[in-house]
Amino acid sequence: MYVSSKMISSLRNLKGLTCLDLSSSRISDHLLSSLAEQGLPLKRLSLKNSMDYSYAGIFCLLLKCQFLQHLDLQSSFILNDQYLARLSLVLGNLVSINLSHHSKITELTLLALVRNCPFLSEIIMKYNGIGKFCDNNCNSLMDFVVYPQVKSLHLAHNPWLKNKSVKMLASLFPNLQVLDLRDGPCSCISEGIVDVLRCCKITHLNLRSCSTLNLLSMNFQVPKLEVLNLSETKIDDDTLYVISKSCCGLLQLYLERCDHITEKGVRHIVENCTRLREINIRGCHEVCADVDFWMVMVFQVHH
Repeated sequence: MYVSSKMISSLRNLKGLTCLDLSSSRISDHLLSSLAEQGLPLKRLSLKNSMDYSYAGIFCLLLKCQFLQHLDLQSSFILNDQYLARLSLVLGNLVSINLSHHSKITELTLLALVRNCPFLSEIIMKYNGIGKFCDNNCNSLMDFVVYPQVKSLHLAHNPWLKNKSVKMLASLFPNLQVLDLRDGPCSCISEGIVDVLRCCKITHLNLRSCSTLNLLSMNFQVPKLEVLNLSETKIDDDTLYVISKSCCGLLQLYLERCDHITEKGVRHIVENCTRLREINIRGCHEVCADVDFWMVMVFQVHH
């Protein structure tokens, strides 16, 4: 959609406008600066997949949006770490941000945001470069301050993630509850995941398609974990046994297409995770597909 001058005039007249969604639009710096001049009380702004504006235009608007809480800049290819570090300085009331699909954005942006946005609770950075600079500079990147405001972190499809970067997350965000690391290089982050589970307050953990994940060293209680997605991983019955002993509060467990688990491992879960309400074993070829068998087993365990 092309945003015309007539639409710009209409938007300028909406003095009480708090939510503006210009996703997948062609917008100009003139539009953004015009909106900035009006000082609209925007609380929610989406420029997802939009184009034709520059960093100068978005900075001009955000500088005037003192009440902005939710910002979606997904697939805005003008952005990089340097630009976002400057933008973070004018986003003091931000609660959630989506910066997905920016290959030039790394953990430098993540750290700038949490340092400068004291209310930022949810960060979505999928398909980015998180971890690119952490290998050699992890200690220098951290200021050894914790950021308790961060509760939800979505970092799926970040191929640079390694143990050091995941351990950094565990150190920085002690109140983290939701962590999404789908399709990450989990052959390198198993140790970091264990640190996250030990140090944070995780309730939802998504490790789908982290193929060579290893959780066998998890010899401690994770009482708050309620939702765990291990679909399309190579976990086995030994891993399910460890999970059943450490994560007794599980409500939902997803094991879709886990080819190395059997009825033995699933039985451990059913016996020890007594709060479990949903378990997905679709496509697990080594697990019995007889519904009557599972009905009998569940009845025997819980009665």
